[in-house]
Amino acid sequence: MMPKQRPLLLTGALCAAILSLGACANKDDQGGRDRGAPEVGYVVAATSAVPITTELGGRTVAFETSEVRPQVSGLIRRRLFTEGGVVRAGQPLYEIDASLYRAAVDQAEANLASARASAAAAEEKAKRFEPLAKMQAIAEQDYTDALAAARVARAAVAQNAAALETARINLRYATITAPISGRIGRSLATPGALVSASQAQPLAVIQQLDPIYVDMQQSSAELTALRQSLASGGTQPGSTAVRLKLEDGSDYGFTGTVQFSEMTVNEATGTVTLRARFPNPKRLLLPGMFVTALFDQAVEPDAILVPQPAIQRDFDGSAFVYLVGKDNKVVRRKVATERTAGTNWVISAGINPGERIITQGVGNLRTGMQVRPVPASSAQQVGAAGREAAKGK
Repeated sequence: MMPKQRPLLLTGALCAAILSLGACANKDDQGGRDRGAPEVGYVVAATSAVPITTELGGRTVAFETSEVRPQVSGLIRRRLFTEGGVVRAGQPLYEIDASLYRAAVDQAEANLASARASAAAAEEKAKRFEPLAKMQAIAEQDYTDALAAARVARAAVAQNAAALETARINLRYATITAPISGRIGRSLATPGALVSASQAQPLAVIQQLDPIYVDMQQSSAELTALRQSLASGGTQPGSTAVRLKLEDGSDYGFTGTVQFSEMTVNEATGTVTLRARFPNPKRLLLPGMFVTALFDQAVEPDAILVPQPAIQRDFDGSAFVYLVGKDNKVVRRKVATERTAGTNWVISAGINPGERIITQGVGNLRTGMQVRPVPASSAQQVGAAGREAAKGK
């Protein structure tokens, strides 16, 4: 080898070494960048049936209400019940002085006896006149008059019998009984008070509290929108089961059932009344209480649920999410959030089934960032379909 070629060989070897080191450095830098990509948790968007829960304010209403009123006039002699207690249908509540009504019964009985005696005499006379009329021993008119008198006498018997029945009914009305079973309130009349059948004020009020009604008010516009959605197939009918929250925010322990919806709209409020029926064995609900009713009025069959931590808000308040896009790069997507369902948002636009939604590690993400996606914890999975899809990724 010639002396001039050695420096050239050394120079070539040195250059090769430098290039090799540079390639290794580039490879190490690339590997470092891969290892430095943040890890994010995701769920796979899937459709599921989501109930549309309606929350309405309402008032409790007694199942049955009856005002105790007198049907005859007179002085109250006794009150026969305990105020605030439970009474049964037919139980005596008040006793009115019945002297006049007993006398009316006695008079009606006497009048009936007199009418029956007169009728017997008139019928006997008509029987005696019949053969005489056939023999022309008496005038035909006399026999006709005797028959008519017998018929009048029989009618008088019927009239007096009806009068006697009326007198007996009035005598029974002197004892005022409970028309329904339930809890009776305070007495509005005391012994010695004069009452009449035409008075405006009741003597007491009885209310049946088990079961009990809850009347709810819903906007006619909401009800119309719901009916149109049901008719178009966008939603399906929900359940008639109703849950209650009491005035203090606690849950009522029993579930009720929607009975019906009125067919007219209140012109003053623009609402429609819905009535639900609830068991009330402990008498916890009293008429007039304000409650909040919750029930699944419809079901959205193909809704997409997204965990609440995945939803971010822009400066204008609009919602967006981060998705795991192609090559595991972050994609920012605006979405339309309708309502919440438990711990999830119901998304009406912006996400398609099967897309991967980032739910964990969203704090420092930006569009186009390289990430290492892993399935989020099972507690954040959206339904069984979402978990199965996440496993398949």
